Amino acid sequence: MQNYAMKLNDQLDLNLTGEQKHAALYARVSTVEQAEEGYSIDEQINLLREWCEREGYTIYNEYVDRGISGKNIKGRPAIQQLLHDASQKAFDIVLVWKMNRLSRKSSDLLSIVDRLQNKNIGFRSYTERYETETASGRLQFQMMAAIAEFERANIAENVKMGMMARAREGSWNGGQVLGYDVVTVPSDNRKRKLSKLVINEGEAQTVRKIFELYTQGNGYKSIANRLNKEGYRTKKNKEFSINGIKTILCNPIYVGYIRYNVRRDWNEKRRNNINPDPIITKGHHTPIITETTWERTKSIMKSRTGKPNRIHSGDFPLTGILKCPVCGAGMVVGRTINTNKDGTKRVLEYYVCGAWKNKGTAVCRSNGVRAEYAEKYVLEKLAALANNDSLVQRIVESINQKNKDGITPLQKEYEILKKSLSTMQSKKNKVLGLYEDGVLNKADLVTRLDTLNGEIERLEERIAPIEEQMRQGGYHKLDFELVKQVMQNFMIAYKEALTPEQRKRLLHLLIHKITISDNRKIDTIQIQLNKEVIKHFDINGGENSSIADEFSPPFSIVFQFKGGE
Repeated sequence: MQNYAMKLNDQLDLNLTGEQKHAALYARVSTVEQAEEGYSIDEQINLLREWCEREGYTIYNEYVDRGISGKNIKGRPAIQQLLHDASQKAFDIVLVWKMNRLSRKSSDLLSIVDRLQNKNIGFRSYTERYETETASGRLQFQMMAAIAEFERANIAENVKMGMMARAREGSWNGGQVLGYDVVTVPSDNRKRKLSKLVINEGEAQTVRKIFELYTQGNGYKSIANRLNKEGYRTKKNKEFSINGIKTILCNPIYVGYIRYNVRRDWNEKRRNNINPDPIITKGHHTPIITETTWERTKSIMKSRTGKPNRIHSGDFPLTGILKCPVCGAGMVVGRTINTNKDGTKRVLEYYVCGAWKNKGTAVCRSNGVRAEYAEKYVLEKLAALANNDSLVQRIVESINQKNKDGITPLQKEYEILKKSLSTMQSKKNKVLGLYEDGVLNKADLVTRLDTLNGEIERLEERIAPIEEQMRQGGYHKLDFELVKQVMQNFMIAYKEALTPEQRKRLLHLLIHKITISDNRKIDTIQIQLNKEVIKHFDINGGENSSIADEFSPPFSIVFQFKGGE
């Protein structure tokens, strides 16, 4: 009766006022949901269209996020655009097929609905019959949001418990590992597909070589360098890195054990929060190395542990944003020790190619740049830019002219990111196909998709601002006063920073990247402007204040100036 009265009131309100009401439709589906439960974007949208026609609403726009998880609203272009349009009061109601399409986190749901209510915009769920325009409706909504989040957490907990049980039985929980292939084995339970590790002899030879080189006294970098020079490759057909070698040498899977739950809460804390007591049990797979080799490896590692690295001054704020002139990798700290004529030693600090330092000379050269020169040079140029109105004006005019002519500074980066995203999506589709064909079980599917989704989220967060600007017909027009104020406020904040880490964070916030010429001198400094930068450096008032609003569309501008300017 209450639902009937609610619908009748909606219709009476429409008829009496004579004003046409507009609805925003939002639909989302993740890859796992589509595989398991048959959710369809098209079916969701069709049902919502029928509701609008039945209730007398005109559809303002349809916002769709395909193949994206609902655990948070970051990296979801459609929901971000919907919130921006809501800030402009572009529609009267937001309609979804199911509440968890909007978000699976109750805090996000309540925040979104609160934003909509502040603009007098209603929210409705097609399958859950309640509304948010009344106090009782809001209470029911909040209860349902809490229940939805509880269900999500409960499902995740059950999946994790199942995977831990499999690990304790000695079964593999999925994921690729060098030296083994994952194959499906028969199961008494038709709905449960089991996987097993089978030795890949070609890759196993690589694993044995790594352990052999290490027990002969070679270090991680020496092993990586030698393997890369001799043409060995990882499971993903890439060069070996120092960390990759160490990971292999520390993995008990090669001596016949299953290890699980090494890092807890991976989605939230990534590599942090190491579990001091992971599951380690005898597995059902065949070992690649002997117990003697494994014990010898552990003994060598233990003997090398506890020897502290030399401590040097310097915090190296340009690591990562300074790019190798040959391969484009981020540059990291490197040191050499020179002996003076009087016998004393002097430590020289450099920025060197990260790929070279991590993977050896088979990948790149050091291409070192003196740290003292690079840091001093960059700071002097930033200070000069902050105090040179003529230089700022020339840069602004140049960038605006390029944008007007259709030469977009981020076009190349956008194409690279889209290509990477396409590759990751293809991998997701392949994993989904394996699941549908019964090759992967659910535990394996969840594990693999969790990793892929993390990579996709990061790519989408980088792509969204560029894509939004292209959709709207171009980049934001660069404003002289905006650039000048950002640079001046940056210099003030940098001088007032209390710690080296704070100064490093400020540089990484402002600088997109720094390029080096062939003669190992700073070539260009590329500065980025986006909402985060604008907010951080407290740009207030005037025409520019709107771009820092949380509902404003994302944007990103990168401009560069050469050292000689």
